[in-house]
Amino acid sequence: MDAAVFKRCLRRFPAARWALGVGIAAFLVPVTSMAQTLRLIDGDMVKQVDVEQLRQSSDSHFQVFDPYQGETVAMQGMPFADFLARHFGRVPAKLRFTAWDGYEVTLGGWDDPNWYLVTIEDGKPLSLRSRGPVRLVEREYGDRDVNSLREFNDWIWMIRSIEARG
Repeated sequence: MDAAVFKRCLRRFPAARWALGVGIAAFLVPVTSMAQTLRLIDGDMVKQVDVEQLRQSSDSHFQVFDPYQGETVAMQGMPFADFLARHFGRVPAKLRFTAWDGYEVTLGGWDDPNWYLVTIEDGKPLSLRSRGPVRLVEREYGDRDVNSLREFNDWIWMIRSIEARG
């Protein structure tokens, strides 16, 4: 069926429009509700952390130039190493991150106090649309060029799960 026929059907049959709307909403609701948790995996242990609880415990406030937005933003979060120690009992040697868009990466070196788990930006909770609900960013850049986005390729957005590796 081509697009013109589909549009005519939707105009002729209001119930079809309603059913299509309900179907789309039903598809999107689980993603929205699931995006409210962060999944932590450590061997056989799987834990769901409520993102709202993360926001409430995000007590570090700082401003940083976001190279992806090209402007200084106010961020609120928590030191990532502290988060890991609290939930994993240690800072694992490597972590595997899975994002809501399917991106996966395994990286190490998370005991650096410069990394923050961010849940709020410019006073607003992060959402999937704003590269959240959980994002991992650096607080200090050292001598890196903020105009070279390649130097920030270990910032991780839209984090869905974190798995301890080692």
